[in-house]
Amino acid sequence: MTDPYADQSASLTSPASGAFAIEPHDANALPLTTRALYVGIGGDLVVEMQWGAVVSFANVPDGALLPVRVDKVLAATTAASIVGLV
Repeated sequence: MTDPYADQSASLTSPASGAFAIEPHDANALPLTTRALYVGIGGDLVVEMQWGAVVSFANVPDGALLPVRVDKVLAATTAASIVGLV
């Protein structure tokens, strides 16, 4: 398939070009730092940000798209069906 944008540089405001399922875990880092997280089933989301701070997002609704760059989604997370967008 031809990509009319192949010669354009990707930036953080560009659409995601890849995605992966996330299983929350305290020790395992994500395979890539995200540009955003999609939360399929809402709840609390506890993440380690790219620069190392641990942040809790309370009551994230179903279907939320959070533009956050994270390295880990921690086990204290109650949200589910989380997808990392890169």
